[in-house]
Amino acid sequence: MQIATEAPSSFRSSAVRPGALGLIREALAETFGRRRLIRHLISADIRRKGSDTLLGNVWWVLDPLLQMTVYLILLSVILRRSTPDFPLFLFAAILPWKWFASSINDAVSSVVRQERLIKQVQFPKVVLPVSAVAAEVLNLAFGFVIVLLMLAVFFPAHATINVLWLPVIAAVQFVFTLGLALLVSAINVFYRDVGILSGHLIRLWFFLSPAIWSFDSSAGRFGAIEEALGEAGVSLLRANPFAVLLTAYRDVIYGRVNEAGDGFTPGQSPDLIALGMLLLLSIGLLILGTIIFKRLEPAFAKVL
Repeated sequence: MQIATEAPSSFRSSAVRPGALGLIREALAETFGRRRLIRHLISADIRRKGSDTLLGNVWWVLDPLLQMTVYLILLSVILRRSTPDFPLFLFAAILPWKWFASSINDAVSSVVRQERLIKQVQFPKVVLPVSAVAAEVLNLAFGFVIVLLMLAVFFPAHATINVLWLPVIAAVQFVFTLGLALLVSAINVFYRDVGILSGHLIRLWFFLSPAIWSFDSSAGRFGAIEEALGEAGVSLLRANPFAVLLTAYRDVIYGRVNEAGDGFTPGQSPDLIALGMLLLLSIGLLILGTIIFKRLEPAFAKVL
């Protein structure tokens, strides 16, 4: 029994494997105990992405800007959307969505990418998805600087002190993203289709979230969707976690379009009740993702 207790967790028998609370405590201890390793992985990930292209990590902001331009041309020029200051309306939601999509795309293959290292070195695998998600936080911070510059230079009428809520909203999104990242990164080791399928699901999730539209039916942007889906469909759209997150980002950065649809109210505080409920859901997802990851972790080396 003493030998089994002192052995690394990945080699313990199922008879001495800890329960759910033990797995959570173990994951926390491994994460905080390997802070230097996580910092090294984050630094390596940033250097890798920066060295792959000429403009390096600047593409992290250029990509949502270009995406915003495409939707701006499509909705403003072709479909003649008349939302005031539409570029800011789009960018306020596309930027945090870019953070989520990049985090999940990196995390889903974070364990599989380190196949050779996992087979050669004994270390806590939980640091891999954690570092993948944490690396994107620095890029998001850079994106928020761009948002503040846009508000100060191009859209000063939208700027309010409510932008100080941005770190709070980002913290809720981080917890949600990390929980999902732990879940998909573990399952992808056994079912590689998850990595392929996740990209398509994320694209579908984007259009089901209020990124290029909003729930403001009075301004004419949601009326057609509401009419097509009915009350049950609208309820499902509102239950989407990113319905809460993207609306909160847009509230504090852009504000809301007025009843007539030809003006706006500047940035305002987010719906704290909705954010609080989403935080509780995200914590539950994080706990579930941690337990599943730690349960499956001992088999990673065998499957890989």
